[in-house]
Amino acid sequence: MTAGAGPLDCLIVGGGPAGLMAAIYLARFRRRVCVVDKGASRAALIPRSHNVPGFVHGLSGAELIVRMSAQLDELAVARVEAEVTTLQRHEHGFQAEWNGGALEVATVVLACGIVDTHPPFDQWRAAVADGLLRYCPVCDAFEVAGRRIGVIGPLGRAAGKAIFMRGYSRDVTLLATERDADETAVSRLDEAGVEVVFAPDLQLRRGHDRIEAVFVDDRTALFDVVYPAMGAEVRSGLAVSLGAEHTAEGYLRVDDHQRTSVDGLYGIGDLVTDLHQISVAFGHAAVAACAIHSSLPRRLA
Repeated sequence: MTAGAGPLDCLIVGGGPAGLMAAIYLARFRRRVCVVDKGASRAALIPRSHNVPGFVHGLSGAELIVRMSAQLDELAVARVEAEVTTLQRHEHGFQAEWNGGALEVATVVLACGIVDTHPPFDQWRAAVADGLLRYCPVCDAFEVAGRRIGVIGPLGRAAGKAIFMRGYSRDVTLLATERDADETAVSRLDEAGVEVVFAPDLQLRRGHDRIEAVFVDDRTALFDVVYPAMGAEVRSGLAVSLGAEHTAEGYLRVDDHQRTSVDGLYGIGDLVTDLHQISVAFGHAAVAACAIHSSLPRRLA
């Protein structure tokens, strides 16, 4: 697909739940859409989500993406497996480039998401698949209620997650990789009954059906599940290169219609909020798609 084919109505960068939902809406509005995605959706790592409405017994992130992709196939939405490397303003809106391709579009939806910073754990991917390593307590704390839970990360960043988990288990330990919090955070942890262990050189490894924390002095501790709280890379570089407003962490600032400060550029999903939820991504996508449809020249039958 090249720029010579003429500008499309919308380019969607990212093929996770947010990007696919935006594409479904816009295609049903009879808009010409293309999805460019490099095939590394964070959602695909979810072994089973239980808070997607309508799935009583849950479904995996990979299954959700397969189902949504099938909808796009029915709607004949163009898709390219690639990573958009350059996004520039163009007389028709924007020009996007990737290895081997380019495209002119009127509007762009960025749904690139985030990339989690993983703990020191060589087997992290397998542990995620087995439900031993989890990244979203809002999504799945209900499933680990009453178990022995570890939260790992800088004390200041991890404190909130550890305190949240105390609502599900009496046995919560914060494995602090840095002492970067004030006494107020330490006091809140103490009041909540969270044990804090300072462990700057901690390593994690599999221990049968649990995760073993290995301390620098060779002491170990076993946990039924571990939640990292080590931050993430917000993949907002394409928008930032165009001058889009963003937070210090890199999250894009958007208005009530998901519009960034760059005209015609929209941000949805994890790219604009640290509430990393599939349902939130769906809502962002619907709002952005409706706004885009209204902003474009009317299409008559």
